[in-house]
Amino acid sequence: MSDLFDVSKETILITGASQGLGRQFARVLAAHGAAVVLAARQVDKLQSLAAEIAAAGGRAAAVKLDVTDIGGIGAAIDEAEAQLGPLSVLINNAGIAVEKLAVEQSEADWDAVIGANLKGAYFTATEAARRMTARGQGGNIVNVASVLGFAVMKYLAPYTISKAGLVQATKALALEWAGSGIRVNALAPGYIDTEINHEFWATPGSEKLTKRIPQRRVGHESDLDGALLLLASNASRYMTGSVITVDGGFLLT
Repeated sequence: MSDLFDVSKETILITGASQGLGRQFARVLAAHGAAVVLAARQVDKLQSLAAEIAAAGGRAAAVKLDVTDIGGIGAAIDEAEAQLGPLSVLINNAGIAVEKLAVEQSEADWDAVIGANLKGAYFTATEAARRMTARGQGGNIVNVASVLGFAVMKYLAPYTISKAGLVQATKALALEWAGSGIRVNALAPGYIDTEINHEFWATPGSEKLTKRIPQRRVGHESDLDGALLLLASNASRYMTGSVITVDGGFLLT
């Protein structure tokens, strides 16, 4: 293993780790030696993943966390640090989407999407940064944004707004915390085939969207591994406020 991308000394909390990209991120980081805290609302899935990681020789702990419950974020991080030690890296991955036309989106829909994708990510980051600052050893925060923070699509207005906001939050917080040795960057995936949307990518209707991607294929979860390891490790030590897109060229069109 190259020391450049070494995460074996890191304790990394991953929100939204029970499925999809969060689960993939946890597996990859644990396989590269990190102690991973799996955080999400579905504790049974987290415990299953933690057992899988432990069976493979990794270190993992499961912590219940609903990022929309701002008051509960601190307690969840307390539990995480009690199990695996002080957090050095946060992967802000939790998020949802509600697919409806804007005129059909209710206030509850708006609050759910903005609450999870932007407000929850922001307050999870600030709680982590508060602790990192107090310890005086710096830290690293990776926000999982989206190419839809730069482009738009029908039926996903609150989602695209939330991800655009997360991109700006990444830059604003990077500027504020650089003097404390805390880096804040973002990973912006394009269209990725996960367990959550796999059935869609197997339908004829997905072909039109795939043709909009210059590489003419949807991404695989593993296509994000390299960028994830870059941002989570000291290989990105001189990067802060940066956004890395991994999208097969989607934003070029």
